[in-house]
Amino acid sequence: MTNDSTQHDACIVFHDAAVSRGGRTIWQHGSFAIPNGSVTAIVGTNGTGKTTMMKAELGLLPLAAGSITILGRPAGSANRQIGYVPQSYTSDIDSNLTAEQSVLLGLTGTQFGIHVVTKAQKAKVRQALAFTGIEDKAHLRLSELSGGLRQRVAIAQALVSDPKLLMLDEPLANLDLASQRAVVHVLARLNKELGMTIQVVAHDLNMLLPILTGAVYLLDGHPHYAAMNQVLDSSLLTHLYGTTVQVVTTPQGDMFVTPSPDEPEDVVPDTHATAEIAQFHHHHGAGDAGHDAGARTPAVRNDAGGAR
Repeated sequence: MTNDSTQHDACIVFHDAAVSRGGRTIWQHGSFAIPNGSVTAIVGTNGTGKTTMMKAELGLLPLAAGSITILGRPAGSANRQIGYVPQSYTSDIDSNLTAEQSVLLGLTGTQFGIHVVTKAQKAKVRQALAFTGIEDKAHLRLSELSGGLRQRVAIAQALVSDPKLLMLDEPLANLDLASQRAVVHVLARLNKELGMTIQVVAHDLNMLLPILTGAVYLLDGHPHYAAMNQVLDSSLLTHLYGTTVQVVTTPQGDMFVTPSPDEPEDVVPDTHATAEIAQFHHHHGAGDAGHDAGARTPAVRNDAGGAR
């Protein structure tokens, strides 16, 4: 449950929230608060309601019970302060648009033709393109860009209106390893340099581990929130994903989550207790917020598809 002091410092607050669709309860009894300045993943197996949760937070789906507060206002009331990147962005948007035109939509919506683009708007677009590392691609059409670059265009479009909260639905899906790393690097900079609160729907935690501070996990029909040192627990993840999962760390401090049924029986994995794992979030002393993207070497691989 949440308390008043926690809610005061929170970006997202659930109070006994529930969502039903077609007469079926998707999840219920969600009560937790997600701090401002955090990077949070929504995790769970397919069909548990991860995207549904994000849509409920945006006020796009009605609640069957309870309430959700975003940035101090009821869900849906503060969407102008939220940057949202849907999973279907790359297929929904016109591929004939240039990267610059696509980002401009974040300011003008679908207004073309007689709509006059101001110098200030052009400057904001260039700033967003530069921050995401694609300013040199501004003149290229989306059809000429790779999936990873299109994803960064989507993030730039979400950023151009200076949101306080950035929400992304499976931003790493179908991207190669280099593109995933590039996107995660952009998210790390947004959080560290701009203090932006970020929420990501994710199927695989591995690539995001270096920047995550916590996770909402959908388990047994109920959403829960916990800091990463509590989520990175083999028993919890095994229950969550319905397959044997281990949290593994290397002597260099790399950490990844992996299913293990096919591992040789004579191999003893370098696993750590939750208390030990927590230390990997605090390499820079007590003053560290625990989510420095440089606090650990980035998680390096998706073994057997990661935690699926």
